[in-house]
Amino acid sequence: MANAIPIALTIAGSDSGGGAGIQADLKAFSAAGVYGASVITAITAQNTVAVTAVHEVPAEVVRAQLDAVLSDLSVGAIKIGMLFSPAIIEAVAAGLADFKGPVVLDPVMIAKSGDALLQDAAVQSMISALIPRADLLTPNLPEAAKLLGLDHAKTLEEMEHQGRALLAMGPKAVLMKGGHAAGDTCTDMLVTPEGTSTLEARRIDTINTHGTGCTYSSSIAARLASEMAMEDAVRAAHRYLQGAIEASDQLKIGAGHGPVHHFHQLWAAHD
Repeated sequence: MANAIPIALTIAGSDSGGGAGIQADLKAFSAAGVYGASVITAITAQNTVAVTAVHEVPAEVVRAQLDAVLSDLSVGAIKIGMLFSPAIIEAVAAGLADFKGPVVLDPVMIAKSGDALLQDAAVQSMISALIPRADLLTPNLPEAAKLLGLDHAKTLEEMEHQGRALLAMGPKAVLMKGGHAAGDTCTDMLVTPEGTSTLEARRIDTINTHGTGCTYSSSIAARLASEMAMEDAVRAAHRYLQGAIEASDQLKIGAGHGPVHHFHQLWAAHD
């Protein structure tokens, strides 16, 4: 029997503050009208200010969660976020061996607070075991630089150069996220074997951007689960994220970098 609604799966860490990770992914899935399932890779003690502890879920438990979901649910697309260690990366890669749907890989390395979310030893494991499996790789500029061993891209030409270098690692497409660049306009760049396209948005004056990367990648995955074409999915997710950032100050969550407003299209504004 066909699913009543599309299903997307997130493989990521838990954010106890609710703004990023698994929690952000499930909110973004729901906002897109997609049923969300989850595989938790790590438990973080985290709020809008800092990550104070990280507990790695044993790799065999990560694999067991993945097997349980894929053996029963008709998953249309998968988003991968925080993986933390080489053992977890290998477990996820093995668990995806028979999955035929699209995979969005967000190479989460550093929290908004600056705390590390990926062990240094895991970077090479990600490059060899998971990046070639990705239909879309979604690094921000510091993550792209870390993966390539280069300096942070500062121009559109450098963004395209690094996007093409990442494409050579094996993913079908790369979305270079330009939020860390300077200027009043944020420019993202979708790089594919066929060419490049850009997505622009005005920079919004807010500190409430916790979970933007998680939300963006999971929103893309939700739309891929709904059988939207890749570029259309990226553009639809880009519009959704812009609205979520614009409405983020309505939430007034925490003392640091608050979350974006995942349900800005559904909840009434609060004074």
